Amino acid sequence: MRSEAVPLKQSTPEAIQALADNVMKQIAAIYTAHHIEANAVQQQMLASHVRAMAARSLTGEALPDVEAELFEDISPETMALAQQVVDLFGNLPKEEAWLLSVHIEVAKSNEA
Repeated sequence: MRSEAVPLKQSTPEAIQALADNVMKQIAAIYTAHHIEANAVQQQMLASHVRAMAARSLTGEALPDVEAELFEDISPETMALAQQVVDLFGNLPKEEAWLLSVHIEVAKSNEA
């Protein structure tokens, strides 16, 4: 699915990073509330993905096609958390939550 999003905000590298930083702070709060702990590598990968999401949100760049079937094994709770994060941006498609859910699911596996 291609997004028809249009740039709503300034899309300078600084604006992208500021948005990503804000969302990462909110993700940290979500992780804390749900007792999810990401290791350093997982945190770095998540931050990189969130920066890309921020860039797509600000520039209106479309996400490449994503197949829903690839995410069938993601738990509904994890998918809901991912959608909660995607909703923070306000203009990204549900496919972003599918991709983000993988980061959350992997971090949740650290609990085991």
